[in-house]
Amino acid sequence: MSAVQGHWREVSSQSLPPATYLKPQIRTSSQVLIIVERKEDWASYFPSEDILTAQEYLEQPPDSEPGKRVQVINLCRSYKYLGHGYYCSLLAEARGHKVIPSVRTISELTRKSLYGLALDDLDKTLEKALSHHLYSDTEGFTLTLYFGRTHIEPLQDLARQLFEVFPCPILLVEFRRTNGWHIEGIKSGALHKLREDQEDQFANALDGFSRKVWRVPRSPQVARYDLAILHDPQEALPPSNARALENFVRVGKGMGIDVELIERKDYSRLAEYDGLLIRETTSVDNHTYRFAKKAESEGLVVMDDPTSILRCTNKVYLTDLLNSHQLGMPATEILYKERPEDFERVGERLGFPLVLKIPDGCFSRGVIKVESQQALLEATAELFEHSVLLLAQEFFYTEYDWRIGVLNRKPIFACQYFMSKGHWQIYNHKAKGLDVNGECRTLAIHEAPRAVVELAVKTANLIGDGLYGVDLKQAGDKVVVIEVNDNPNLDAGIEDAYLQDDLYSLVLEEFVRRLELKRRGQAW
Repeated sequence: MSAVQGHWREVSSQSLPPATYLKPQIRTSSQVLIIVERKEDWASYFPSEDILTAQEYLEQPPDSEPGKRVQVINLCRSYKYLGHGYYCSLLAEARGHKVIPSVRTISELTRKSLYGLALDDLDKTLEKALSHHLYSDTEGFTLTLYFGRTHIEPLQDLARQLFEVFPCPILLVEFRRTNGWHIEGIKSGALHKLREDQEDQFANALDGFSRKVWRVPRSPQVARYDLAILHDPQEALPPSNARALENFVRVGKGMGIDVELIERKDYSRLAEYDGLLIRETTSVDNHTYRFAKKAESEGLVVMDDPTSILRCTNKVYLTDLLNSHQLGMPATEILYKERPEDFERVGERLGFPLVLKIPDGCFSRGVIKVESQQALLEATAELFEHSVLLLAQEFFYTEYDWRIGVLNRKPIFACQYFMSKGHWQIYNHKAKGLDVNGECRTLAIHEAPRAVVELAVKTANLIGDGLYGVDLKQAGDKVVVIEVNDNPNLDAGIEDAYLQDDLYSLVLEEFVRRLELKRRGQAW
C-alpha cells in the first residue's frame, strides 16, 4: 500500500504518483470522529464527513445506535478547563465514545504536580536514550510527539511510554540537562500550529493510531489495611462532620482497620496507606483531585476515585449522560456563549422562572433562578465569564429533595433534604447560622419510593461503582434526577440516623472487599 493511502494528509501532484491520491479508507468495524476547533484547522488534510467542529459535536444529538463503537480524536486548539476542547472530551465520555485525550489526561497535563509523579520513573529511560551523545551540544530541547511516535529513533521507546501515561494526539515534551537529562515539562500541542513537515509526521501517526487500541495499565497490588481519610478541619460545609469522622475511626478499629485523619499537608505520605477516603469537598481544580490521582497511581483503593470526580463535578456531563440513556431529568438546554440568539427563545421553551447553572458548581453555588428575560440576560453575562457553556433548566419546585446513597451499585441510605427556610434551594448561602440549610429526614431504603430508589441506582451505575449521592425530585408520578455527588454527605445525626454505625461499617467493608480482591489480583 502507498505511504499515504489510508491516511489523512493531502499531497501535491509533484510529490507522489497519481495512484496515491485516495481518500481515507472506510473502516466499518467502528467509526472514527475527528474534532477540530475550526474547519480551517483541517485545511491541509483530506476532507471527510467524519471531521466535525467542536460546536457541531457538542450539539450532536445522542447516538441512534447506542452499541455502536465510536472513537473520538479531539484536536481542539485548547483543552483549557470549561473550554470547547474540555467539553468535547467530557461529553464524548458521557456518550460512551472512546476519546483521546480523556478528561483525566487533560486535567493531569494542566499541573506538573499531577503529571510529575508519572515522569519520575521515566528518567532512567531518558538517560539511556540520550547516552549516545544525542544533543550533546545543547542544554535543552523540545520534542513533539504524535500519538506516541517520534522521528528520532533513540527516543521512540520513551515516546511510547509517555503516550501510554498521557494519551494525547500531540504532546510537547521539554527536555533539560542539569546533572543529567530530565523532562522539565509536558503539555498538549495544537494541530493548527504544526509546520508543513510536521503535518506529514502527524498524518502518518494518525493513520497508524486509528488502527490501534490502548488500555490503562494495571495498578500495583497492595496488601495492608490502613485507611487515610482526607478532611479539612476548617471547611465550612464538609461532607462529614467531626463526629462522623470520629465514628469512622472508632468503627474501623473494631474491624481491624487503622483509620487515620489526614490533611492537605500530608500529600507526601499517601503511599503509607492502603486506601483513601476523601471527606472534603472535591473539585477537579484543587488538591482533592491531586490526592485521588496520586493515591490511584500508588495502588490505593480510592473513594472518590479520579474518574468519578471528573464525571460528577460537571453538570453538562450528567445532562448528556441522562439524555443518552433516556433517564428522567428536568427539561434542560445547553446555552452556548457563541450563540446569543438562543437566549431569546429559551424562556419560551422552558418558561419562567427557570434556573441557570454553571456546570461545575457545588452546594448550590453558581445556580441562579431567573424570573424574566432581562434577568436571564444579566445572569448569563455573569456566568459566561466562568464557562463557555451553561445549563438552562425548568424550575421544578418541591418541598424537599431526595438523596439516595449508592455504594458499589446498591442503595444504602435515603434522605429527604428540605428547602432552606424561605428559600427555593437546600442551601441558602446568604443566610446565617442554622438557616443556611434546611431540615433533613433519614429513612430506611425500603421506606423510600421504589421509583426514586431505582432511578437513583440506574443513574449512579452510569458513573461507576463507588460511593455516590444521587439527588432527585418527585412530584406525583414524575421523578427526575437533579445531580450526582461523588462525595455525598455522611454526617453523624443525619445520614446515619437510621443505620447508625452500620453506615460506617458498610463503607469500610467495601474498602476491605476491594483490598482483598487486589491482594488476590482480581478486579472488583
